Amino acid sequence: MYRHFTTRLADCQAVRRNVCHFQPGGAAKYRPVNCVRIIFIMDFPHLFLASNSPRRKELLSWLGIPFIQGAFPVDETPNHGEPAAEYVVRLAREKNLAVQQAGPVRDILLTADTIVVDGEDLLGKPRNNEEARAMLRRLRGRTHYVLTGLAVFDPRSGNLLEDRCVSSVPMRSYSDSELNTYVQSGDPLDKAGGYAIQHEGFHPVEGFVGCFASVMGLPLCHLLRTLKKIGLITDVDIPAACLKNLGYRCSLSHAVLQGKDVG
Repeated sequence: MYRHFTTRLADCQAVRRNVCHFQPGGAAKYRPVNCVRIIFIMDFPHLFLASNSPRRKELLSWLGIPFIQGAFPVDETPNHGEPAAEYVVRLAREKNLAVQQAGPVRDILLTADTIVVDGEDLLGKPRNNEEARAMLRRLRGRTHYVLTGLAVFDPRSGNLLEDRCVSSVPMRSYSDSELNTYVQSGDPLDKAGGYAIQHEGFHPVEGFVGCFASVMGLPLCHLLRTLKKIGLITDVDIPAACLKNLGYRCSLSHAVLQGKDVG
């Protein structure tokens, strides 16, 4: 990765003392050098995405940052009375710590967790088609929330940074026939809440104005602002990437990237 540094004159004295000019047949003579703005190419750590989700893998690939992928299971049982907003960040953190405890971490470690919240209930992945149907009937024509928590560990500093994205998701009033066709496709079974917001055939959501990528499993603008805090920078235009790959024009990205508490 590339990082930029501007060097002051006072910081260059050691460089000035150690730059030599060689003349043919003669002794080496020291030649002073001027301080300039330079670019260092550094051996920056890759990202390790601790998740087996193909959707997170796809979304992360849009940032243009090299990464590897794997997963470590954790107990996802909510604590008694634990608010959803705290639960989702705790799970992301515990997934991160599970990887750290398994052995030395050399890459920047990214973990995430996404939950669907309807009223006071957390909706996980349906175990079979009947559960998928029940979830989709429950959500139909109503608004629920999707929360994604992030945890990023920087092995160079030992810092663990966290972030969270909350999205209000209005479901359309799809018919029983559409619901059954979607369930029979098998797509709901590996998705919290039993649906994929990006599914072109079912398109279960309408009037959505939040972070589309977060509902898929990885809020890219929240992730980017977290990565910037540890010096990992990409010049990818995330709103443009979401428009190109998802056909979705985000209205929150600028505010999120400015660090505002939205989404």
